Amino acid sequence: MATSTTDAPPKKKPVTIITIGMAGAGKSTFVQRINSYLHSQNPPSPPYILNLDPAVTHLPFEANIDIRDTVNYQEVMKQYNLGPNGGILTALNLFTTKFDQVLELVEKRADTVDYVILDTPGQIEIFTWSASGAIITDAVASSLPTVVAYIIDTPRTTAPATFMSNMLYACSILYKTKLPFILVFNKIDVEPHNFAIDWMHDFEAFQEALATHGGARDSEGEPTYMNSLMNSMSLVLDEFYRNLKAVGVSSVTGQGIKEFFDAVEASREEYEKDYLPELERARAVREQTLQAAKDDSMNRMMKDLELDRERNPNAALQDRWDPNEDDDEDDDTDVNIIDRSDHPWPGQYIDMTRARRHDDQGFTWPRPG
Repeated sequence: MATSTTDAPPKKKPVTIITIGMAGAGKSTFVQRINSYLHSQNPPSPPYILNLDPAVTHLPFEANIDIRDTVNYQEVMKQYNLGPNGGILTALNLFTTKFDQVLELVEKRADTVDYVILDTPGQIEIFTWSASGAIITDAVASSLPTVVAYIIDTPRTTAPATFMSNMLYACSILYKTKLPFILVFNKIDVEPHNFAIDWMHDFEAFQEALATHGGARDSEGEPTYMNSLMNSMSLVLDEFYRNLKAVGVSSVTGQGIKEFFDAVEASREEYEKDYLPELERARAVREQTLQAAKDDSMNRMMKDLELDRERNPNAALQDRWDPNEDDDEDDDTDVNIIDRSDHPWPGQYIDMTRARRHDDQGFTWPRPG
């Protein structure tokens, strides 16, 4: 009698990590560090990396899919007569028109990777508040468990006003994306993030820091408008802090990276339990609305055709499709998204502390002093 074998449990879908943050917060260096961490595991677990910044000159990692292979940022600026930010936004919009091909490539690798990482443009508003950013986020979140990692420059957040600005921005992104959210306090090798955790969990600690900070009171000894506003905002954000995951990391030393991935795995469960049903409901509503709009447009078009045929019967007889006519000239189904996965060392880690300037950069750096 043959021995029955138990089927292996199905492999979990890879988690998509969307890195978002202000310019200079260290997003690309953070992606390089978590890429290095995953490569160093036993066995190695290389992630699948997408670079969505068309203006970056050199990356500290090798992306599997790079927007620069598809869209020439400088040519976009020239052809559309745009400035730097407009060029980045337009390049991202053009890339988004092919994002269905990107999803196909990602889904083909879903069984072989544990993490998919998106490195977004340094200009945070270009991705978070643009239509293309919303399309990319919704498309990825609808296919794979998705987590938003909001990267914060910890040394620049020691002032209460800067800290509050970062928290308000993080709150707005959380409610816009409606996805599991992790605050990543970067550069803790320069400035420990303990003060930020204290301010988030202890209202009185933030009030004390606010009161002792310069410019808290006017010439008459009364709290300034900005001081009063931040007091009120800290009360508003209290509920936001309670349900928020926050970790401190150093992209240079690797400190806190394990804790970050622990938070990512916890967010995966949160996504499947709380976020996925809501995303599916929202997608069903969008599809229903879109179908209704298509039906309405089709009905109006058919009425216009009937009216046109009544008025111009001779022209209607000439309006016929020839099945023998070759209409493949406008066919735009060719895949032009490049997947570098077959290249040697896809997503390899580059030690930024030993990186050298490329000869083709053409930069002339000012000498100190």
